[in-house]
Amino acid sequence: MIRSSLRKYGLILSLPLIITLIFSCSADKLRPETSWSEWRGPGALGRWETAFRADTLTPGNIQKLWEVPVGTGYSGPTIADGRVYLMDFHGNDKKYERIRCFDAGTGEEIWTHAYECNYIVGYPTGPRASVLIDGNRAYSLGTMGDLYCFDAVSGEVIWYVDGEVAYNISFPIWGLASSPMVVDDLLIVQLGGTPGACIVAFDKKNGDEAWSALSDHASYVTPILIEQGKKDVLVCWTGDNVAGLDPGTGEVYWKIPYERRKSVINISTPVVEMPWLFLSSFYDGSMLIRLDEKDAEASLEWVITGESERNTSALHSIISTPMIDSGYVYGIDSYGEFRCLELPTGERVWTDSTLVPYGRWANAHLVSQADKIWAFNELGELVMGKVSPAGFTDMGRVQLIEPVPVSPNPRGGVNWAHPAFKGDRIFARSDALLAAFKLNS
Repeated sequence: MIRSSLRKYGLILSLPLIITLIFSCSADKLRPETSWSEWRGPGALGRWETAFRADTLTPGNIQKLWEVPVGTGYSGPTIADGRVYLMDFHGNDKKYERIRCFDAGTGEEIWTHAYECNYIVGYPTGPRASVLIDGNRAYSLGTMGDLYCFDAVSGEVIWYVDGEVAYNISFPIWGLASSPMVVDDLLIVQLGGTPGACIVAFDKKNGDEAWSALSDHASYVTPILIEQGKKDVLVCWTGDNVAGLDPGTGEVYWKIPYERRKSVINISTPVVEMPWLFLSSFYDGSMLIRLDEKDAEASLEWVITGESERNTSALHSIISTPMIDSGYVYGIDSYGEFRCLELPTGERVWTDSTLVPYGRWANAHLVSQADKIWAFNELGELVMGKVSPAGFTDMGRVQLIEPVPVSPNPRGGVNWAHPAFKGDRIFARSDALLAAFKLNS
């Protein structure tokens, strides 16, 4: 594919530094230590630390601070040092992916970087991955393999890799959706490069390749970092395997084949409660892996798959990442059913149909907080509740942001982007708006 200079280097729209400094001093600015700087928050664990302790959630508990127009996309916002970041898609005859940075306290735009990007993937309505902020750098991975490192404050491009050209990417049907992650001095992404570059690590400062690993098809899953014994292990769920790698070298510690019945549709992030690693996929159901706690080894415990994505067993998740708590798994099934499974058997304990309306690929993003869970469902509702083996208790819900009809989204529009949660703030987006809210006790 021919790349124009605009596509390679992009267009940066930046406010003067003095205005940025004024914004950063706003009274409503988040504290510098307050951050949700990567996919699903610190460590990709989906945990929200907030002082909110009320027993019910009502509209009186939520205050909208601001909203700004944005383009389409599934890229969930991230927050660091009083700034909020996301990616979107914009344009008519020419299409552009954009990385955008806003003041988290006021919603004022600080900078935008745009580059021409023509999608050749399904659901071509915007980028999927979240922007990662690491210190004074921000990293983005576009749907078609454009990998950028920016100065997080100014938006200046520090380095760029055209993944499609450099790694001959074999794209999954919906393009690249795995968010970047940092381990020490390395930026690690799931690219689906061929040959032998499904997972690639770059020097986070200059973009030089450090290592590449696995001759697998790409999935949509962001890798996670766990500890086995005294070793850090990078867990990568590709289109073909679940693998544990040395994050410093790419050496494969262990690998378990992941057999699929149809196309690659692995999206939800693996979740861990030692010694268990749990995975769930729309077509292929649930997989449980036993992790050796003394060394970097793993073994398959079971796979439970229903007759189809309609007639399911255990849990067939699509976009939503499940959660594990005290030996039980809670997650959203293929048509929106909220389910509880027992570990290590995988037996279903209960099913609830109130969290999100029934529908193919129906979704709600789950995060934990103290003894509660919070869910942002595809209707744009924030739901507070509790889960236990006895069932789900709905403790109230508030409409945050309305979905908008953007073809080919189902059901007249859905909100599928993961919100950002930190302190008393919530940042949520649709295909038209990014909005900030304050949670009041």
